[in-house]
Amino acid sequence: MSTTYEVHPMAFIHPEAKIGNNVKIGPFCVIGPNVEVGDNCVFHSNVVVEGHTKIGKNNTFFQFGSIGAPPQDNSYKGEPTETIIGDNNTFREYVSVHRGTLKQDKKTIIGSNSLFMAYCHIGHDCTLGNNLTFANSVNLAGHVIIGDRAIIGGNTGISQFVTLGKGAYIGGGSGIDRDVPNFCTAYGNRIRLKGINIIGLKRQGHSKDVVSEVVDFYRTMEASALAPRAFVSHPELMEEYKNNVVIQEIAAFIRKSEIGIAPFMAG
Repeated sequence: MSTTYEVHPMAFIHPEAKIGNNVKIGPFCVIGPNVEVGDNCVFHSNVVVEGHTKIGKNNTFFQFGSIGAPPQDNSYKGEPTETIIGDNNTFREYVSVHRGTLKQDKKTIIGSNSLFMAYCHIGHDCTLGNNLTFANSVNLAGHVIIGDRAIIGGNTGISQFVTLGKGAYIGGGSGIDRDVPNFCTAYGNRIRLKGINIIGLKRQGHSKDVVSEVVDFYRTMEASALAPRAFVSHPELMEEYKNNVVIQEIAAFIRKSEIGIAPFMAG
């Protein structure tokens, strides 16, 4: 173990835990024996990290966080499944992250550079990308996949096996039980597709022409009598969009969806 980290005298760090350099661990924190913590992480008071958990560099955990706890799944019988967290994330007050189960890849995975506001929950076997923003009280059931740079409004609940594509923007208070494609905006309980995340596309450096074509594609698909999967699988309808990388990614997402795409907003 490193000798260059700071531990409050009222914290408990298991002697078998692996702690990186310049880590700060506040009062009443508990770090378990199978935990690895990267350099420059900060744990404010009353944070519990347990299970087989690997945490990267420069992560900050605010008070009363619970990381790597057993999953809320009746099939779990204490197997040594994992929680893996990348770099530069912020976990605000009362955020909970549960380890994986044997039902999938035995891992719950969180990428890097994300903000999880207070009271968020990441369920077992979730796979989260990078540069995410979760507002307060976003709750993910098991086996949820979130693409890079998604933004999810507060008090949103996401059902198991749902996938949100990269750059998706979800309005607050939504109930999500269907997939949301890349760079789509959606909200409601149950979730409905509203349009394209134009701001997100522009922030990713896509040109005005590319963004305009994505919006045109979305509106054409929405107005079509065909279901989204049928629309994007129709060669003639997709021919004019063949050179637009964003549209091709959206189409691939829709074709791959197993639980189906959220319906369009009425009106």
